Amino acid sequence: MSVSPPNEKDDLKHLEATDEQYEHEKGRTNSVSLSKNVTARIQNPLEGIPKATLMRNVEEFCRESNMSDHVALVQRGALVAQDPSKFEEYEELEEAERDALRNEVLHKWRQPWRLYFTIILCSIGAAVQGWDQTGSNGANLSWPTDFGVPSSPPTGQPADPSVDYGANGWIIGVVNSGPYIGSAFLGCWMSDPLNNYFGRRGTIFFSAVFCFLSVIGSGFTQTWPQLFVCRLLLGVGMGAKASTVPIYAAENCPAAIRGGLVMSWQMWTAFGIFLGFSANLAVINTGAIAWRLQLGSAFIPAVPLLVGVYFCPESPRWYIKKGRYQDAFRSLCRLRNTPLQAARDLYYIQAQILEEAAIAGKSNYVTRFIELFTIPRVRRATLASFTVMLAQQMCGINIIAFYSSTIFQDAGASNVTALFVSWGFGLVNFVFAWPAVWTIDTWGRRTLLLFTFPQMAWTLFAAMGCNFIPQSNPAHLALVALFVFMFSAFYSPGEGPVPFTYSAEVFPLSHREVGMAWAVATCLFWAAVLSISLPRLLQVFHVYGVFAFYGGLNILAFCMIFLFVPETKQRTLEELDYVFAVPTRTHMKYQLTKALPWWIKTYVLFQKGHKLEPLYHFDGATQADQYKAMNKNNDMFVGGH
Repeated sequence: MSVSPPNEKDDLKHLEATDEQYEHEKGRTNSVSLSKNVTARIQNPLEGIPKATLMRNVEEFCRESNMSDHVALVQRGALVAQDPSKFEEYEELEEAERDALRNEVLHKWRQPWRLYFTIILCSIGAAVQGWDQTGSNGANLSWPTDFGVPSSPPTGQPADPSVDYGANGWIIGVVNSGPYIGSAFLGCWMSDPLNNYFGRRGTIFFSAVFCFLSVIGSGFTQTWPQLFVCRLLLGVGMGAKASTVPIYAAENCPAAIRGGLVMSWQMWTAFGIFLGFSANLAVINTGAIAWRLQLGSAFIPAVPLLVGVYFCPESPRWYIKKGRYQDAFRSLCRLRNTPLQAARDLYYIQAQILEEAAIAGKSNYVTRFIELFTIPRVRRATLASFTVMLAQQMCGINIIAFYSSTIFQDAGASNVTALFVSWGFGLVNFVFAWPAVWTIDTWGRRTLLLFTFPQMAWTLFAAMGCNFIPQSNPAHLALVALFVFMFSAFYSPGEGPVPFTYSAEVFPLSHREVGMAWAVATCLFWAAVLSISLPRLLQVFHVYGVFAFYGGLNILAFCMIFLFVPETKQRTLEELDYVFAVPTRTHMKYQLTKALPWWIKTYVLFQKGHKLEPLYHFDGATQADQYKAMNKNNDMFVGGH
């Protein structure tokens, strides 16, 4: 029996409406186009609706969604959603509800334990990813010799003329690239139909099964083709998980702390990398089976992921997409502090999805993929996510994450020393990811990237220069390690957490799964290219040439981010529709003609008094205005703190 591809019509048929019908029936005026927002206006989807009309709309919505017993609550929530900055003025609200809305600003980290449990579960998923990636790092020192494909002669021994070390280097690269090939060509693209049929939680469970079984299989392989197949199967789980977990976290988190919580994906990926390096060291003295234990130990974090995922609430946005509003409300009640906040978010999300449905139309998996490049609003998100994901491979972090033991061994370290230095790299990578929990929602995603890329470039160039110090000099290895650690310290709060956080939030709900699949496939495809090519690049260009090459790519990535990546901080997932409706040409022109001259005058020429004209203009109230209003008046609540 054949199974038809997921059809967006089935998901969004409860939201079908033309632009004219929606504007007329819901009472809106002066709407901003989501296809071509040339004026860079960001509009609340409820802005401009008279109060009486809004109340009638809520009654109709509750009646159609079998939520008639919650009409009064959803009406209060709709009022707050329409103008978050005026919640103090609404007589309909209870004092406890006002307190909860104040705390969204004054104590934004005071959230329900179920939200934090969900984020912890997502963090475990990220740790699985990191551990999987580094298991091969230490194993690379042993398994090629065991399987008869060494890429270089043993230390201190002449080359064997019967061994093709160049060809073996390619084989090692292909085997190590297996998870990224499996992710880029299969795992990522399976996430859309899996999410459609099984939801976010079901997809995460599916991916955890592959991550659990495939790494155990890797430890029992007897030939390099068998190891390659196990690594490919691992990629199926990695791709589906990496495409789903950041979306799941982003859809569950409030806008004010979404970046800080969703970036936990990278922070705990970094922790998984550190745990992987720790496991590599822990089993180093176990003899011939050391590399098997290094690969197989990655099953450990997959166990709590398998068990814990069904104790988490499903994504309320996924429920809304399926027309299951009562389930969505129950899920939001578990993820928000009060029923009012749950009702507000429910109605606001539904209102914006109604607008998205007007431009998304009716589609299946194939047409949704094509629409990533044809619908202007979606195409701009595709370009931005492609840029930040490609930049993660261009920056050079994975030449260290995948091959640090090999690189440090080439720099003169013994096997044990190389593993210890790699462990230090993993520790730095994890520790310096923590600042981004706070800076990603204050400085913003774009600012973090533009600050850290130049720093990563010069540290790689410095590491390149240190390779010209004779290996007999102890300063050679010490300085190479120092600048690699500094490179990692700059990567961790910037290009580390931003790509997955950014890509999970920029696509509209109608294209979120396939859009995230595209973004993650982009990242992991180029990770596969890097993994395949690096052993051969090290043979031909040596370590200093590789450092120089990736230092130059950092500069190129900086320019791409400057031109193509809009800021997304402290905007709801629905408000981002208007950010990405701004034409790319308008964004580029603003950056080149206004932002760049202002930056040069202010920070290079030290000229005071210049004011940067903002790119985006806000029509009506958005959720960010609630935070502005609270910060303006917080003397009333916190005594001037």
